Amino acid sequence: MRDVSEKQAADDKVAVVIVAAGRGARAGQANGPKQYQQIGGGAVIARTLDAFLTHPKIGAVVVAIHAEDDALFRRAAGANADRVVAVIGGTSRQESVRLGLLALRSHAPSRVLIHDAARPFVDAELIDRTIAAIGERQGALPALPVADTLKRETAEGMIGETVSRAGLHAAQTPQGFPFWPILAAHEKAHHLGKADFTDDAAIAEWAHIPVKIVPGSPDNVKLTWARDIAMADQRLSSAPRFPDIRTGNGYDVHAFEPGDHVTLCGVAIPHDRKLSGHSDADVGLHALTDALLATCGAGDIGTHFPPSDPQWKGAASRIFVEHAVKLVRARGGRIANADITLICEAPRVGPHREAMTEALSAMLRISRDRISIKATTNEKLGFVGREEGIAAIATANVVFPGDVPE
Repeated sequence: MRDVSEKQAADDKVAVVIVAAGRGARAGQANGPKQYQQIGGGAVIARTLDAFLTHPKIGAVVVAIHAEDDALFRRAAGANADRVVAVIGGTSRQESVRLGLLALRSHAPSRVLIHDAARPFVDAELIDRTIAAIGERQGALPALPVADTLKRETAEGMIGETVSRAGLHAAQTPQGFPFWPILAAHEKAHHLGKADFTDDAAIAEWAHIPVKIVPGSPDNVKLTWARDIAMADQRLSSAPRFPDIRTGNGYDVHAFEPGDHVTLCGVAIPHDRKLSGHSDADVGLHALTDALLATCGAGDIGTHFPPSDPQWKGAASRIFVEHAVKLVRARGGRIANADITLICEAPRVGPHREAMTEALSAMLRISRDRISIKATTNEKLGFVGREEGIAAIATANVVFPGDVPE
């Protein structure tokens, strides 16, 4: 077992344990455990992971899987497999949760969500409600009021009595808790040999941790039977959906200073001046870096490479672009195209466009026909027209995993 790194578990983020070690026998084994079966063209667990990994309040994610499922998990999770910590689960759900919590203990955040992999329709609003209700000594349980009339059966299979449904709720996940109290409760139950808890709210109740009920979601169903898988697949396959294509824009400007060349889009061009900047002042690549970061909500170039940091003095700007590409690809993104417009009176860009395109193709790892580099003047207007500097505008389109519902 390996613990989550400190970088993964930032204090202002909420950790997640996803339980995915079960065999799901009730859903049928013909297509493997239910968490790996296909719904809407993707694995159940892939949808579950997306719901948490795309949520801005979520930090470290641990997935408890069966000892035999490592290859199955990696295939189902795709690029997201490298964004989570997979641990071997136990023989029961309760034990799998405990092992998942232990993987977070070294650098755990203050709060943790515990979720069943077989609930792929959890949404951001439900996650938000659950997180908001977690206190220093209080857990949170999303639940729905019981709507059906309840009957208690006798030993002979007859109706013994009608049970009042007043105050009764059907529990869902994710269930949220302050991290250390719920870990301590799981550890205590383990050491006492108490292994009959059906969910984490039950362990919290046993350990005298108050749990607040928050509104659940009717869509947040648990896939248990084979017909549940079929209905989920039908639901996703019939819903109008659109590809998750994101567009990012970037803008940058640098002033001239004495020198003998400018660097634009990774190419050194002889000129009677150079651009002033902490790195090599490549306005094209700086704008492109911001455009790429924008497609995955990763801030801007200054977030990752502060101009106050002396290590970036004179640095080649391709470092910034390649870092942004790495972040995009770590989130499963595929760069569809990049478009850069350089705005300057001089130098002439046309003679160097092919070299620029070649350089960008290598940085972005996409074909040359997906790269556009254009140049225009500012018609002698403004700081560009007065030849005081160069500006650049960049646009990037990136395709991310999954679809966006209509």
